[in-house]
Amino acid sequence: MSKITILTYPNELLQQHCEQVKVFNIELRRLLNSMHKAMTAADGVGLAAPQIGLLKQIAIVENEDEEIIHLINPVILDKSGSQLGLEGCLSFPGLFGEVERPYYVKVRAQDKLGRFFVLEAEEYFARVILHEIDHLNGILFPSKAVTLYNE
Repeated sequence: MSKITILTYPNELLQQHCEQVKVFNIELRRLLNSMHKAMTAADGVGLAAPQIGLLKQIAIVENEDEEIIHLINPVILDKSGSQLGLEGCLSFPGLFGEVERPYYVKVRAQDKLGRFFVLEAEEYFARVILHEIDHLNGILFPSKAVTLYNE
């Protein structure tokens, strides 16, 4: 797979809804590996497929132990509480904002082989997961920000 370019706002693909993934094959695994390399090179903790121009429900996130988790066709099962925290985004270089999000989230998703799993997260990791799921629905963090800051 060729080098991935991370799209930046105002690219219109960033605000589109993504389609479900139906085929779990070697191409998907290669894509996930390429997304991981691009995210790491950009010093990110999450990356969603629309950020690379692919309108599929695919996101990767890095947990507190620096493990990469693939979220394919994620569905939020539960969320609760509230937290206000600083967020940035690889598609908005130099822009940060205070965003209110749930403190806890429970998500059902599929892994790279199509197997279903449930993931629960709190605090910062919940924020990362919700930020990436928003991308899959065409929602960008500045639209949720209480305040925005330029670097």
